Amino acid sequence: MANSKYEYVKSFEVEDEIFSPNLLVVRIHGRDFQRFSHDHGFEKPNDERALNLMNTCAVAVLEEYPDIVFSYGYSDEYSFVFKKTTKFYQRRASKILSLIVSFFTSVYVTKWKEFFPLKEFRYPPSFHSRVISCASIEVLQQYLAWRQNDCHVNNQYETCLWMLIKHGKSENEAQEILKGTQKQEKNELLFQQFGINYKKLPEMFRQGSCVFKTEMEDIVKYNENGAPVKRLRRKARIVHSENIAGKSLWNGHSCLLKELGRFDEDAGKVKPDYVRSFVFENKLIPSTWIVIRIDGCHFHRFSEVHEFDKPNDEQALNLMNSCAVAVLEEFEDITFAYGVSDEYSFVLKKTSMFYQRQASEIVSVIVSFFTSMYVVKWKGFFPQKKLKYPPSFDGRTVCYPSSDIIRDYLAWRQVDCHINNQYNTCFWMLVKSGKSKSEAQGCLKGTQAREKNELLIQKFGIDYSKLPLMFRQGSSIFRAKMEKSAASENKSSVEKVRNKVLVSHCNIIEPSFWIAHPNILNEEPPI
Repeated sequence: MANSKYEYVKSFEVEDEIFSPNLLVVRIHGRDFQRFSHDHGFEKPNDERALNLMNTCAVAVLEEYPDIVFSYGYSDEYSFVFKKTTKFYQRRASKILSLIVSFFTSVYVTKWKEFFPLKEFRYPPSFHSRVISCASIEVLQQYLAWRQNDCHVNNQYETCLWMLIKHGKSENEAQEILKGTQKQEKNELLFQQFGINYKKLPEMFRQGSCVFKTEMEDIVKYNENGAPVKRLRRKARIVHSENIAGKSLWNGHSCLLKELGRFDEDAGKVKPDYVRSFVFENKLIPSTWIVIRIDGCHFHRFSEVHEFDKPNDEQALNLMNSCAVAVLEEFEDITFAYGVSDEYSFVLKKTSMFYQRQASEIVSVIVSFFTSMYVVKWKGFFPQKKLKYPPSFDGRTVCYPSSDIIRDYLAWRQVDCHINNQYNTCFWMLVKSGKSKSEAQGCLKGTQAREKNELLIQKFGIDYSKLPLMFRQGSSIFRAKMEKSAASENKSSVEKVRNKVLVSHCNIIEPSFWIAHPNILNEEPPI
């Protein structure tokens, strides 16, 4: 980050490290997926293709992140278990949960057409995520038993509910019939009324799906005679087990024993309240401005693989801006956003009670929604370029106590934009003129802003101050009141006021911007 008088704002950042030897679990679940499944015509009570899509995403997560050694999922949720020695992003909860939910979302959107070739998204899906900090292997065992028990209870209920609805009952009538019924009574209802033996339904519906890595023989090459040469490699596999928290499954796989530990006994009675006490949660300070800052994960490589123009790719920046606009349109509590390169900061109003100010819910939903929009909108900005792999973002949450400090935070980001863009413009012009990257770095070492400006104009005829504002100042996104004339019943003109989300490339360091837009930070304009 660049040095500036605004750097003090970093002191408000709070670390949320999960300390060893606690075992890390990230659980994701769909945001309003009951509506999503209805709007996208999923089969009820279970859509096999939708479940297989979730499983494919889970496999991709295990293949992308070697520190994740086990996962379990059903319906619209998945839990990912990290090995006990993990140092993944130094065990920071916000970084971990945002990265996993972002990558999962990215794969879900990318793979959608493989499972639903005839269905277009009516709107992008998104997910929540949270971290569970398991104090011991026994807590992890209880957690897994709890999730699988939930799978069974929910699936049995949903199977009965939808069979009743399909045979003429209204949803309210079906709910009334099932009210207070026990497991055995539901089994009898299914068998007697519909001829369904619940135990014969697909294992994936009843038991959920496990994904973990096992050693399997894989063909790595062929020898001179054309015979395959095989090696043992760890590959993710999907398993449906009646008891994922039982000794027989767990202790039968050496990778689980090595990376997590042994289950000494089978899980006893599930205690949900006990397990919930291990959910890692950070409730944000009341009456403070909340900033969610997201950053592209390994976007240097992503931009190279997808051949972005250097130092700035206008289409890539416009794609980021379009996603940020969508975020403001989706979440009313976000009052302002500022972005540059592969980074965006979203400011939530001081009085916001968005997700009851639970940090994990806020950061995961915003990161997931942004990621979903990025993949969905990709073709609109790069019609000739195919996504070669799923992009992902991480996020963090920071609280700032006053409007002056939130303005200093945004000024810090814009100062960073200027310094980084000026350097990158010089660097890439030198590279394009024939210098190696190390030579270009050497040329720029120790140079000040004025010297960089002189280099650009003297060597390349570029007046830095004339470059596009978006490159030099970044992008600010906010709502503005727009008046629109409309005819009333007596044909007179009536002014209707509505908010429109705008993208602007302007100086947000100087007071003039904030004086012109006092509504953003709810400040009264000066008299």
